Amino acid sequence: MKSSTEAVFIVNPQARRGKGILTAESLQRQMSQEISTRLLVTRCPGDAFRLAREVLDTARLVVACGGDGTAHEVARAMAGLPVPMGVLPAGTANDFVKSYRPATVAELASAPWFPADLGRVRLDDGSRHLFINSCGIGLTGRIAARVAAGRFITGQSRYAYALFRELLGYAAVKMHITLKTPQGTEVIDEPVFAFSVGNGMVEGGRFMIAPFARIEDGLLDVCILRSIPPVSFLPLALKYMKGTQTEDSMIVYRKVSSVELVLPEPQVMHMDGEVYRDISGRLRIDVMPGALRLIGQRL
Repeated sequence: MKSSTEAVFIVNPQARRGKGILTAESLQRQMSQEISTRLLVTRCPGDAFRLAREVLDTARLVVACGGDGTAHEVARAMAGLPVPMGVLPAGTANDFVKSYRPATVAELASAPWFPADLGRVRLDDGSRHLFINSCGIGLTGRIAARVAAGRFITGQSRYAYALFRELLGYAAVKMHITLKTPQGTEVIDEPVFAFSVGNGMVEGGRFMIAPFARIEDGLLDVCILRSIPPVSFLPLALKYMKGTQTEDSMIVYRKVSSVELVLPEPQVMHMDGEVYRDISGRLRIDVMPGALRLIGQRL
């Protein structure tokens, strides 16, 4: 018979320039006074997913300790399963935890969980992928790729740097978009400057790409910026930071159960900052209502 561990911490030691492991060890010591704990350290991309899968039959709860990438991997592993997931933010942006009230370490052992949604992407090659916070194609995908490749700029300033670099010479992307909303079907067939889907509200540390998103409402929020000159995006970026871009006439903002896209040319896509290149053809993004048992409280 396998021994049971009540709480498993899955830690990215590189989070916040190496401080993630110190944070996790401190939290584990605090929590060990209440329940038995185990700390597992990731060593490469994909490790958090693998480790979460390995402990699901012995853990009462699994805690992702790192940034959004760690939460993304752990959530993928736990989708549709009965073990609750906690998030202790130790990354740079920590976008996902801005969309609910995560339990503190003192609350983890006894805090309730609620059913949170996940986003699902089905690509033209038949593969399926999940995201916990956000997905973007075109501009935001290219920004995520530049952030991931960056080595010399750290902290949240790297997102602003990546944005300004990608705007140089950027052009709107031709998309055929079909939105499935509670009110019916809507089709957009035109060049799009920025396309984002939010399960959570925030992306890139400070950009409110989906200011009305709720991770438990059974819907995703789509924010589409129609074609504009790159220079016109700078004042709009300030609106994105405040979450007021939805008032702009060039923005299409909808709550959807699903969205289908046809991309004539290969594009860069990100899911929670994880980068996928050369995405083209037909893809579908839909919601998986209540797929994750998330420890914390709704906003």
